[in-house]
Amino acid sequence: MTARMKYYEVYDNKYIPGRWHVRMPLHDETEGGEEWFDTWRFNEGRVLEIERPIRLSVKPAGVALEYTESMGIPIVHRRVASLFERLELQKEVQFIPVEVEGQTEPWFILNALQVIRCIDDARCEEVLYWGPEDGEPDRVGEYQNVRGLKVDPEKVGSANIFRPWGWLVVLIVSERVKSAMEQEGITGIKFIEV
Repeated sequence: MTARMKYYEVYDNKYIPGRWHVRMPLHDETEGGEEWFDTWRFNEGRVLEIERPIRLSVKPAGVALEYTESMGIPIVHRRVASLFERLELQKEVQFIPVEVEGQTEPWFILNALQVIRCIDDARCEEVLYWGPEDGEPDRVGEYQNVRGLKVDPEKVGSANIFRPWGWLVVLIVSERVKSAMEQEGITGIKFIEV
């Protein structure tokens, strides 16, 4: 029998002493002001065309981490982008350049390009669905909350990085990607098996 591939939810390790905190993405408005960037676009699993530069402020400033999150969106150093290129994962991710306050090296938003229907409801700690009584008729039957997330490896196929359908707030990587990131010594990242 072949061993099943393991999968891991990727976390921004918030407990690193002296770490930086990257704030919400902004971009310049045509009238010269700033506006918030619609971060939900990065959870849709599709290539995005970004017309204006995205800027991120850092408050408080501190130790820059090669993997961090801003509003749940992965912000990564060029070493992460280079690693994914070496792993030949260009079809699974898009790296969108961003300007990070106080940084001169290249930084990117990591945009996962796959959404896979793979949540294993029976193995999760708890799964709640939107019902008619919740007053959100367009969401009835969708996930309202998932605790103790587990995925069904059979439904994942050969994907190495993706978001689970119905619970797009989570980024999942294969054991192959997890091992490569750990061997590379990527800072700021934490993994939980799903």
